[in-house]
Amino acid sequence: MEKAAYAILLGLAVLWLLAVIAGMIAAFPFGILGLLAIVAVGLLFIKVLRERLANKEDDHYSRHVDK
Repeated sequence: MEKAAYAILLGLAVLWLLAVIAGMIAAFPFGILGLLAIVAVGLLFIKVLRERLANKEDDHYSRHVDK
């Protein structure tokens, strides 16, 4: 049930992002600023995700430290 809800939310987020990007392209000269902002946020998200996946110390603490 929870996985289905997350899948629906992910699908809606992707559709929303595509609609925002389409709107930025439609407002071409001024939409470039928004597209650059979306790209910058995406690059930062990828950087954070990569660092988190490569950090073995966080994995150790999340598995072995009592909560």
